[in-house]
Amino acid sequence: MSTVQLTTAQALVRFLAAQYTERDGVRRRLIASCWGIFGHGNVAGVGQALVESGQGPGAPLPFHQGRNEQAMVHAAVGFARQHNRLSAQAVTTSIGPGATNLVTGAALATVNRLPVLLLPGDTFASRIPDPVLQQLEVPYAGDLSVNDALRPVSRYFDRVTRPEALIPAALQAMRVLADPAGTGAVTLALPQDVQAEAYAWPREFFAERVWRVTRPAPDPDVLDEVAAAVRAARRPLLVAGGGVHHSEAEDALRTLADATGIPVASTQAGKGSLRHDHPADVGGIGHTGTAVADALAREADLVLGVGTRWTDFTTASGTLFAADGVRFANLNIAAFDGHKMGATCLVADARAGLEALTRALRGHRVPAGHEAAYTEGKKRWERTVAEAFAPDPFDAGARPSQTQVLGALDAVVDDEDVVVNAAGSLPGDLHKLWRARSPRQYHLEYGYSCMGYEIPAAIGVGLADPDRHVWALVGDGTYLMMPGEIVTAVQEGSRLTVVLVQNHGYASIGALSEQTGAERFGTAYRFRDADGGYTGAPLPVDLAANAASLGLEVWRAGTVDELRAAFAAARASGRPGCVYVETDPDPAVPAPGPEAWWDVVVAETATRPAAREARTHYNHNRSHQRHHL
Repeated sequence: MSTVQLTTAQALVRFLAAQYTERDGVRRRLIASCWGIFGHGNVAGVGQALVESGQGPGAPLPFHQGRNEQAMVHAAVGFARQHNRLSAQAVTTSIGPGATNLVTGAALATVNRLPVLLLPGDTFASRIPDPVLQQLEVPYAGDLSVNDALRPVSRYFDRVTRPEALIPAALQAMRVLADPAGTGAVTLALPQDVQAEAYAWPREFFAERVWRVTRPAPDPDVLDEVAAAVRAARRPLLVAGGGVHHSEAEDALRTLADATGIPVASTQAGKGSLRHDHPADVGGIGHTGTAVADALAREADLVLGVGTRWTDFTTASGTLFAADGVRFANLNIAAFDGHKMGATCLVADARAGLEALTRALRGHRVPAGHEAAYTEGKKRWERTVAEAFAPDPFDAGARPSQTQVLGALDAVVDDEDVVVNAAGSLPGDLHKLWRARSPRQYHLEYGYSCMGYEIPAAIGVGLADPDRHVWALVGDGTYLMMPGEIVTAVQEGSRLTVVLVQNHGYASIGALSEQTGAERFGTAYRFRDADGGYTGAPLPVDLAANAASLGLEVWRAGTVDELRAAFAAARASGRPGCVYVETDPDPAVPAPGPEAWWDVVVAETATRPAAREARTHYNHNRSHQRHHL
């Protein structure tokens, strides 16, 4: 057997450069590049291997320099999502805090079923330098390190304690990353002495390997059962989840909707599965859904979920689907998700399953009354959107509301632009109101809803698709969590605009706090008052100046007209920028309220009237919860 002498880290870099996915005859690099911050746990191993392999044009594994380990994972997740999970990135860190900073990003990737390869350095396998700098000593277990915190948030975890152990570990890692039903964060913990240890590697290990991502077809008997249920339904509703995008099944979904007239609602991850102006698109569903989608959900006798995980926001914590005898059918690549809601489970690729279902439903169309009802509901909701987006006709100089910010952006974006958001009050407004024009325009991370995701994820989207303009929408609370990756955006020359909405605190949680009887405690960014609370004057921070200091070109906007001009200038500039706007906390036209409930517990006993009243409302709503069996 022919061999080549390399360190473990050199072998890993060479191996990763030869891994590919293939779907529908299109081949892509499985691990396209590597993010990294170096310390003593990886600088002489993975760092040296990357230098050894070369970093010029056509490098085997291009390198991106990050500023925060969590943010590097977010960037990799944005990249993978933009590539429909067919191409991913690696992230390397040192040991200790560099490794534990990966945990939040890993959880986000796994929750959202998105692939990322994590390569944290680890303590010495030899245990001669013990404890090494930044090592956590565990008195009851000598083989544990802080990297074990990554086990519960990884879909695959291995610690490579010998060079030759890399071979099975690396192959298993690629298998999981390329598996649409089982993907997520994959961790290979790399003891720092093993990274630098040489071994005679079989050359076959570095041969090109293609991981084929197939399109499993649905079982014919289950397909017939689902088709029969659809034909029998009087008020069917289809709920499109992120799996529609990952499978590139948007055209198949549109064909089904055109042929049958079944209305299509969408989760946060599935929004954009149909273009907003398609006759069957009724918008977002659930707690942050549209009035028309949630009304359809309450009356539906059959709900067809396609590529959705059925989170509590989608089901309104088990209160939304209220019709007697409502049944569910789920088309999903993962049986784990397909069996939720007591559904008939159709395990298949979303595109293959939708195409097969369209054939099985040939000649069928929903009752005319059902189609007419949701068509009229869609028109009413479009008027609601227009009212929320419109500037105040009586005060052109007024400070804009948050929904007017979205309206100004809506007037400027191109169909192929990407809007990225994850946390705060913006996801609710976006899910209800945003007019998604293309499958990849709406990029909401709402599985983990992680503050700080937006800016690094936007960088990842730009690396995956450099020709698109990417908008990272953040409130002041989210911005303060993780602005450091702005430096990376400047360094990479990203076509990125940060839309920075200043509302002086945690607007979303402030409203939720009020609804649950906690009276907005600890949610405002203000000076302390005489009683020790945070209700004083707003803090004198200048986040626009901060963004400029990190290298962004900044436009300040005080009105809707100034916003539109700023958005147009930012889009035309071709360099990383920031549009800063302070919103009106009490606008004349507030954002549409929730159309469905969300179960956030309220204190069962309390002395304060606000909490007692909130508990009364909570008990009323909870009485409508149900299991779907």
